[in-house]
This record gives sequence, C-alpha cells and structure tokens, in this order.
Amino acid sequence: MSVRAARTEPSLARGVLLAPFALLAEESAEHSGAVLGIPQWVWQLANLILFIGVLVYFVARPLATAFRNRQLAVEARLKEARERRAEAARFETQMHERMQALEREVADIRKQGQADGESARAALEGRAKEEAERIRVNAEEEIERRVAAAKAELREEAAKLMASAACEIVAREITPEDQRRLLTESVARLKEVR
Repeated sequence: MSVRAARTEPSLARGVLLAPFALLAEESAEHSGAVLGIPQWVWQLANLILFIGVLVYFVARPLATAFRNRQLAVEARLKEARERRAEAARFETQMHERMQALEREVADIRKQGQADGESARAALEGRAKEEAERIRVNAEEEIERRVAAAKAELREEAAKLMASAACEIVAREITPEDQRRLLTESVARLKEVR
C-alpha cells in the first residue's frame, strides 16, 4: 500500500463518518422533505449504500483474508500429517524387513550350529561327543545372545515408533485450552512441592 493510499483511507473514513452529521445539520431542510433539492429518501439510500460499502471494505475483506489463511494453515497441517503417515508406513515396512532378515539369520545360525555339531561328532567319535556338546552349547548361547540383541533392537525401534506416533497424536489432538490447563496444573504442582 502506498503512502498516498494510506493517507486517503483515513480521510475517506472521516468523510463516511461525518456524512450523517452533515445531514443532521440540514435538519431544517428535512422538514421540507428535501436537502439540496434532493429528496430525503435518496440521501438515506446513499447513506445506507455508503455504510454497507465501508462495512465490506473494513470488515468483510479482513474476515475473508483470515478465513483463507486459516484454510491454508489447515491444508498445510493435513499435508504434513500425510507425509508423517507415509513416513510411518516406510518405517513399518523397514521394521518388517529387518524382522524377516533377523529370522533368516537366526535360522542360518541354527543350521550352521547343527552342521558344526554333526561334523565334529562324526569326525571324532569318543572325544568328539564332548567337543560336539561344547560347540552346540556355544552355538545356542550365540543364538540366544543374537536373538536377545535383535529383540532389544526391535523393542527400541518399536518404542521409538510408538513415541513418535504418540507425539503426533498428542500434537494433533491437544487444544490450546488443554495446553493452558496443563500449564496451570503444572505450575500449581510446583507451588505445592515448594
């Protein structure tokens, strides 16, 4: 908006606001039914049209702009939510792939452990029984360690996904009133602790 336009808006508003007072100044002419030779109903109609124009200019336009901005904000949040949902789906797919890979690895480790145990037993007969048992025990411990590590990793990934989903749900569902209420309760608890 230019400086010139900014200067004309207040003078226009003053003119609009002072127009009814100009009509009241002509009150003596009102009794005769005409002001400046124009019937009173024409002045009233012009005043009404001018008032509606001022309302449209100063009220309707800002409201339309505010509603448009709100619509754009909602659309942006919807787009962000869709992107997060797609990201969560990608994480879920990766998690399933990792679980399948870990299951295959565990099966391979078990097969390898059994094969090692069988070959050692076949090769050494007497002393080999003890050696095969030791290898089998070691293999099972290794499998258990790897399975435990894989489960811990899966639990950690699942916890991260749940925390992310929970944060998203809380951010989406919490209202400004809830935020104010939670803040008020937190401050009250801190005062009670002191």
